[in-house]
Amino acid sequence: MHPDGKASTRTQYDSGVSTLRRLKTYGLLRLAQSAPLIWKNHSKMTSNAKKPADFDAVCNLAESKLWESVLKSLQVEVPEFAFESWLLPLHAEESAGALTLHCPSSFHCERIRKHYLEAIQRCVALQSTKSITIALNVRAPKPSSAPKRHANVPCERTHTPTKNFEAPATPPQRQLSLAHSFETFIAGPCNALAREAAISITRGKQLGVSPLYLLSHSGLGKTHLARAVVHEVRHAGQGSAVYASAESFTSEFLSSVRDKTGKAGMKEFKRRFRENCNLLVVEDIQFLSGKTATQLEIFHTIEHLLDAGCRVMLTADRLPREIANLDARLASRMTSGLVAEIEPPDAQVRRRILRAKAAAGGVHLPTECLDLIVENARGSVRDLESVLIQLVASASLLKCPIDAELTKIALRKLSAPAQSVRTAKKLDVRSVIDVVTAFFQTSSTALAAKSRRRDVLVARQLAMYLCRQYTDASLQEIGKLFGREHSSVTNAVRKTEREILENAPLRYQIEALSEKLDRIRDRKR
Repeated sequence: MHPDGKASTRTQYDSGVSTLRRLKTYGLLRLAQSAPLIWKNHSKMTSNAKKPADFDAVCNLAESKLWESVLKSLQVEVPEFAFESWLLPLHAEESAGALTLHCPSSFHCERIRKHYLEAIQRCVALQSTKSITIALNVRAPKPSSAPKRHANVPCERTHTPTKNFEAPATPPQRQLSLAHSFETFIAGPCNALAREAAISITRGKQLGVSPLYLLSHSGLGKTHLARAVVHEVRHAGQGSAVYASAESFTSEFLSSVRDKTGKAGMKEFKRRFRENCNLLVVEDIQFLSGKTATQLEIFHTIEHLLDAGCRVMLTADRLPREIANLDARLASRMTSGLVAEIEPPDAQVRRRILRAKAAAGGVHLPTECLDLIVENARGSVRDLESVLIQLVASASLLKCPIDAELTKIALRKLSAPAQSVRTAKKLDVRSVIDVVTAFFQTSSTALAAKSRRRDVLVARQLAMYLCRQYTDASLQEIGKLFGREHSSVTNAVRKTEREILENAPLRYQIEALSEKLDRIRDRKR
């Protein structure tokens, strides 16, 4: 206890407010709801202390005891993501015979009115012995008059700050939204190692994890985990976390080198990425291909941080040794820790992801529609989101319910071309190879050779991909016909699936080949 009673009270109070903020941030409602009791028991002690300007905003959960009870009931019957997205942001004011719910926007208000008002009225009737009128009101959140903190400065820090814990001077354009969290990451066998490794590097207790290298194709969750790590570290007060893509790292480095003020630019760059950095997260490492100067700088940055006991996390869509023109020392250093690969989600994980995404938007997805999407959208998580967005938007614009027919239309519009043939694998491998070689005016001998010429390489990869889609042959059987191991077939299939969404000419080629193969398959029926 400090000699100055008020100072001690204020310190305890600040610590409590920070705890409440964190509970609300992570959606731990049941713990957060006990906070008003803490404030009530603590009121006598804090009556002489001056409350900060944001006290009322922080304690909005305590505005109505009736609403607290209603929230507890709703939390059981409403999906978690829908509860946090739509019900938790409501501010309640209770008066004689009335309960007013303030919504942050008119869209939010309409969503509550259409989807949740009936459930709220039912819970209110159960919780209250008298008749209560429920009113919805739109009231934007009041801007806090408390001084704004930098995103990298943890609000719950109470010890004396040191140099390593200062917020880096981040340019305004780098203030990215890092709302991703581990709680919203759907885990399964395909990504369990990557998730646990990310949590481990967040806590900084597992030896040998840093540098952590996350490897996966686009849209499978690398960015979600990377931002969740930064979000967790910043809010847990474990130091300063710096998040950047390889492209932004390169841009900042080159700008620093060209700075007309002399060494000041480079000094500021190193202060941001080395001196004021306890955790460095760099995404899309493959962007560094051929950038010799940037590779040298990031190598020394990683060396400096690891030698200082700091943590490093990197993400990419391929292994360092597969990145063209990447310095051998840098490639070796990147994989000196743990390499965790994220595989495409299986049916069970796809189902859980779709349910969570639908619940987050307050969308009811019929089981039949869910099964259709799970069965046909087998690509990345981003593909699942695209189909769901297309489906919900179509239903909203056409003012019709979400049903199987609308789901099939959404799948036809956004799914990869080859998805339409997954249910009919009746061709033999030789037929597929003949169609591909005729289309590209090459031969099966050329496809099986070791040539890496681009025209041969593209034809070979498409042939492997279409063999996988149109036949029942195993990876080993397909690889044997092309003189390759089954891992080469896997890589070719994954690469083609990734480029279908990004490479229009390739997509047209696959569509043309698919039409030819469909005609052959139809003739054999």
